[in-house]
Amino acid sequence: MTLLPMAPAEMGKALAERMRALRLLKGWTRQTMAKRSGISAASLKRFENAGKASLELVLKAAHALARLEEFGGLFQPPAARSLAELDERAAAPTRKRGRV
Repeated sequence: MTLLPMAPAEMGKALAERMRALRLLKGWTRQTMAKRSGISAASLKRFENAGKASLELVLKAAHALARLEEFGGLFQPPAARSLAELDERAAAPTRKRGRV
């Protein structure tokens, strides 16, 4: 796999390939995976072939494969570089909207 940043479509295909590999490693057919995850077999096939799926489908598939916890680290704020920055974040009001 390349170290260069991926486009969303490429990432979708890479995730679909990895999910399919994990499914096959468990010896599951698409039908078995569909039943265990609550995803229709057709949606699962579309994801595996095209890499396109809803977030809900991906999360259900991850749950069925016991990999849901891997999503827990997404969208975390960056680590503070200093104690002063940590204090600034704690003192700042929580934003509810963007500025521009």
